[in-house]
Amino acid sequence: MASRRKKNPSPSHERTAKKIARKFRADYPPKSGADIVTNDVAVEVETPGGVKQGIQQLRGHRKRSYIAGTNQQAVEEALEKTKGTTIGVMDNQGKIIKRSTRKK
Repeated sequence: MASRRKKNPSPSHERTAKKIARKFRADYPPKSGADIVTNDVAVEVETPGGVKQGIQQLRGHRKRSYIAGTNQQAVEEALEKTKGTTIGVMDNQGKIIKRSTRKK
């Protein structure tokens, strides 16, 4: 799966991804795919306006999958766009706002 990540992620994306990666004891940046991947979870960090692309990035993951918003606007966008899906939503601290219902 090829990475669709921007070549130069925003500073807020970098901060959020590094913080959540530490929380899950995972590496960031990954080689491809979601921003943070463990045996149990896949997390794609998104800024406002990027949530739709983040949802596409999580396709194919069978594990619990989350969009992590870099700010409140991105979290609200993620909540709206993930309604009726198995994708969960986190804030920029890694706190789960909406649980993923995907099973590993």
